[in-house]
Amino acid sequence: MTFSATTILIVALIAAVVVVIGAWAYATANRLDRLHVRSDLSWQALDAALARRSVVVRAIASAMNGPVESRRLTALAGQAERADRTHRETAENALSAVLANIDTHTLPPQLVAELADAEARVLIARRFHNDAVRDTLALRTRRPVRWLHLGGTAPLPTYFEIAERTEPSGLQPDEVRTSARVVLLDPRGRVLLLRGHDPQSPDAQFWFTVGGAVESGETLRDAAVREIAEETGRTLSPSDLRGPLWRRVAIFPFAGDLIRSEELFFAVRTDEFVPHGRGFTELEQRTVTEHRWCTAAEIRAIQQGGEPVYPQDLADLLGEANLVVVRVEDPEVRAIR
Repeated sequence: MTFSATTILIVALIAAVVVVIGAWAYATANRLDRLHVRSDLSWQALDAALARRSVVVRAIASAMNGPVESRRLTALAGQAERADRTHRETAENALSAVLANIDTHTLPPQLVAELADAEARVLIARRFHNDAVRDTLALRTRRPVRWLHLGGTAPLPTYFEIAERTEPSGLQPDEVRTSARVVLLDPRGRVLLLRGHDPQSPDAQFWFTVGGAVESGETLRDAAVREIAEETGRTLSPSDLRGPLWRRVAIFPFAGDLIRSEELFFAVRTDEFVPHGRGFTELEQRTVTEHRWCTAAEIRAIQQGGEPVYPQDLADLLGEANLVVVRVEDPEVRAIR
């Protein structure tokens, strides 16, 4: 049996179409899988942010003078934590409504800052989650994707709607700033941390990475290398930095002011050296007490000893920072706490 050239051409075209459709379907299915993973992880991050807010709310309830208001706030926080996914929005919005009416001036400043920080994290996590849901649904609901069942049996992700306020809990920070922070690594993969305290709370020590506020006219990278020089004595070039790789929004009290800081983190590896703070301001000289190169295990030991480390998940993130400094391409910025 012989086939004509036309028949062979038609068969080849059909085979090519099948191959193209198969390749598109395979790539789309893989992309959908990644989007579903992203939406699942974003929900886990949002759930953790909401849970942290409930913990802060219970601490606030314990500090309130009115027993009725205290019991109500505690009950609402408990209901929000126990609510299933279907009823979570309603429970969280009920809690938000009560929080909006709290007179924060009657609370300890540290609790006010904790609440503001917790609500800011909820706001950011919700936006990341809804962005992930939007991207997943945009691909999942396309007709070819539905016809070929490329989404499999995975349930459709859902948006999470919760009331947002420009300034959480009605608080107005005394200072809003952008900060460049640096995960400064040595050849052994350790990170350089500074230990310090609020001048109004000298007994409450905490640890943090090198970095500080971006000054007028500076780029993030310029600010980062300036802070490295001022806080450690080491001179680096902006081109030495990798990133930014992480973004963190923090609201905290310091020296009597409530500060809202958007922090962008770079990573860089350098030789091990003995840092000094000869470039510190007068306030920094009084409040920064120590430099230390730390492994992930040592960071966890500091946290278990009762002293906070910022960012909070630095011990778990240290491996990522060590990978970033050896890669050619810059990483995608992601939110951390």
